[in-house]
Amino acid sequence: MKLLALSLLVAFSAQAQQTLEATGRWQHRPVGTALTPPMGWSSWNAFRVDITEQKVLDSAKVIVDSGLAKAGYRSINIDDGWWLKRRSSDGRLLVRTGLFPSADAGAGKDSSLRPFTDRIHAMGLKAGLYTDIGRNACSQAYDADSPNLPEGTHAEREVGLMGFMKQDVALFFGEWNFDYLKVDGCGLSSYGRERPHVASGQYREFKPTIVEGSINQSDIEGTKKLYAGLRQALHEVRPRGDYVLSVCLWGTVNVRSWGQDYGTMWRSSRDIWKGFAQMVHNFDTVATREFYAGPGRWNDPDMLEIGNGDFGDAHLTEARTHLGLWAIVAAPLMIGTDLSKVSPAIIDILKAPEVVAINQDPAGHQGVLAYADSDRQILVKTLADGPEGNRKAVLLFNRTSAPAKFTLTAEHLKMDAAAPIALRDAWKRADAGTFVGKREFELQAREALLFTASGKHALSRGYYVSERPGSVYVARDGIRALEQDPVVYRALASWSATDNGGTRPAYAGWGGPRADSTPYDQALSVQRRAFRHGIGVLADSRLQVQVAPGSQRFMASVGVDDSTRGKHAAVSFEVWGDGRRLASTGPMAFDQPARELGADLRGVALVELVVRQHGADPAGPVVVTWGEARIE
Repeated sequence: MKLLALSLLVAFSAQAQQTLEATGRWQHRPVGTALTPPMGWSSWNAFRVDITEQKVLDSAKVIVDSGLAKAGYRSINIDDGWWLKRRSSDGRLLVRTGLFPSADAGAGKDSSLRPFTDRIHAMGLKAGLYTDIGRNACSQAYDADSPNLPEGTHAEREVGLMGFMKQDVALFFGEWNFDYLKVDGCGLSSYGRERPHVASGQYREFKPTIVEGSINQSDIEGTKKLYAGLRQALHEVRPRGDYVLSVCLWGTVNVRSWGQDYGTMWRSSRDIWKGFAQMVHNFDTVATREFYAGPGRWNDPDMLEIGNGDFGDAHLTEARTHLGLWAIVAAPLMIGTDLSKVSPAIIDILKAPEVVAINQDPAGHQGVLAYADSDRQILVKTLADGPEGNRKAVLLFNRTSAPAKFTLTAEHLKMDAAAPIALRDAWKRADAGTFVGKREFELQAREALLFTASGKHALSRGYYVSERPGSVYVARDGIRALEQDPVVYRALASWSATDNGGTRPAYAGWGGPRADSTPYDQALSVQRRAFRHGIGVLADSRLQVQVAPGSQRFMASVGVDDSTRGKHAAVSFEVWGDGRRLASTGPMAFDQPARELGADLRGVALVELVVRQHGADPAGPVVVTWGEARIE
């Protein structure tokens, strides 16, 4: 056993050494094309499996006639429920023509969704479809009473991609000409032998490789391999990348960390629901993942529930809050309500131009938490059109059911506290005055105010790396053992009851790099020197940073953070530019003062920030700080 443990340690060390080496090239390779968060409408929250072609077309018509398409909502996505079966003779998927009559090509001809996509495209819209990465779909496990489930033998009812990946992708994106594909994972999680629909013989057993809530029992590498095959199949059919791939694994198998390399967008949470608490839960799963999103790669807290339940006509404050939160974190905006029944007030909220513009800002930065407690949050998002980074979006969020007071400061915005800061209300589309230093607000219950702010940057020249997270790629996060994330609000799932031990932290990846915070949600501090701005990350990490043209210098104050668990191993910091080491420190230890680290960036396009750990630390991971990391 000792030899095995030693060999595993050596293998891990070799892997760490290899992946810590700077490459000199931006490593993220986009999957599909979505330079801004995808926008559109999906059938699931409105109709579940009770879907028809006419319902979809009716919603598409509202999208066009109401101005929602003009506002950016252009992808019309069919979710679960469209299929009849997989033909046993050749494995071709057949469409349920009773629901989609245009798919009926006549006697002796294969059913086809091409007439549907042609009609959607003729409306100036995009068309999306749904499938599963496993053998069976979610509806077959959870909508057993629906008359719209696949029919036939075991094999004919196995409509998922497993075993038919290339064939189905060619059908969806070649013959049927879809533009968007949502790929669920119930086929990997919901067909174990203990499930009633499997035990009864209705479906074949598939030993779960995704175990929700148990990262140690889930097969991360096996799941990644399946989505890698899907990524390759899509590339072969659409080599220009003219598609969107939505990876729907509900935050399991650490997808929040690796989704950026396998999809255009990836679900960070369990299914959303029309309750306010569930919306907050879903929002929390992306709010601290700012370094994992950017142009072409988007954290996805699930579809919008605006128009439903707590976000309907009787709750317009909550509806605005919902859209404002999705806007500030650059989340995909997928409407999930029956548009044939919504009021003009809901339509107006969905297409609010200055709110949507914040979501669709071309810089692609996710908003960063500038203040947070259990009741209040302030998030700040750098916008593209401000010279020298002096235009931001800022959202103040009252999470409670009572009024709450807020103080917004220039430091939250990384702006000069002695210079005036102008605010514009994104909802009212009106100027909201100026302030110097700080400004007080009182928010109503469940309210979120959303502004754009313009002022003088706190730095006389340049910007903090932490305010441009979309320019950062996490090449190595330093996490050695996956832990569940405890900062996500633990709302009761809509399908659950309090007849068990409770709703536990469910999403792995706790310990990933953070902007203006340590990986474990502590303030940045090195030997009691506090840093309001900077990057917190674990040792044995490598972050790639795209720098703006004309950049002159990188600067940071570096050291082992005061909050570190591991206090014994030394670390060293390195700055690389375009594959060349530009600067480094010697070994540094816990409770040593921060060191200033600078590098000349003239002519450099890509900076890589590397932290090497020297030896093991039995006390735990070593937390390090790039204090006030900035590009001048």
